[in-house]
Amino acid sequence: MSLTNLLNPLLKKASWMSSDDIQPYVFVRPENSIERPGSLHVTDWFQNKKPIFKNPLHLDELPFAEAVYQLEWKSFGDKGMAIPRWAFYDCAAMPGFVAGFAGRTKSLPKKIVEMLELAPGQEWCPLSLFIIIPTMHKGEWVAYDLCAINPILPREQQYYGLGFLTKAFALWYANVVQCSGMTQWGSPSLKLHSNYGHLEMIGSYAPLHTHAKTMTYRCQVDTNCWERFFTKEEDLAFLEKYGITDYIVDPSNENSMIEMQKRIQNNEGPFYLSASDISKNKLTDAFRVYQSKKEYT
Repeated sequence: MSLTNLLNPLLKKASWMSSDDIQPYVFVRPENSIERPGSLHVTDWFQNKKPIFKNPLHLDELPFAEAVYQLEWKSFGDKGMAIPRWAFYDCAAMPGFVAGFAGRTKSLPKKIVEMLELAPGQEWCPLSLFIIIPTMHKGEWVAYDLCAINPILPREQQYYGLGFLTKAFALWYANVVQCSGMTQWGSPSLKLHSNYGHLEMIGSYAPLHTHAKTMTYRCQVDTNCWERFFTKEEDLAFLEKYGITDYIVDPSNENSMIEMQKRIQNNEGPFYLSASDISKNKLTDAFRVYQSKKEYT
């Protein structure tokens, strides 16, 4: 049965969302099950999808997990940032929440199934992955990993919006209030992460990380921001609340990251980045920094 007529018009280009052969999966141990999933944030994007539940502690789910490993490795292995198996188990499957979208294997292009080395006889094949881990700060989760099959597929075979909708589904399903995360300056992932809520920089330079040129962010999850990822409309609520400062962060200038980090440490913030700026500008351009008009005026 097609769900095309039931889809939010914003998801028209994401036609795969109307297929019963692609469903979200939730890969968590029973003790980590979410109470009243999807009850906090108002959105109709996922109301007609039926999550597939998988237990990472069950041996029967190993073939699915192996395909997840392949997806993650092909996404980040060449960047030296693939998750070691022990870290996936110790830091994600045990304490956290793992979710994504999966395709019914028989309906997928053979190329995808072969690339992910999915074992024969499996009904579902993972197409994306998002990991969030709860923190000591009540209501806050850390985004640990996000990847999707799209970058390793020809453009004409990609699933429109898959990466963005994967994170959106997990935040919605898990009732996440505040999401923090890390991404590298100049990374295309910034175009996704900046659209789940107004993006606050809580760190602009991270020498503790493998890649020091890493920005640490957090946002209060807001489904109104999600829509603008697809519409590309200006976020008027952001412009009403925040004003442009004289500060910038230049992805090609490490000193600018360090200077901003010092301002953050000196409690001169909070500082924000504009999703509209990130969407319109090149990722190699300098990022304009915003601040609450109450703080800045």
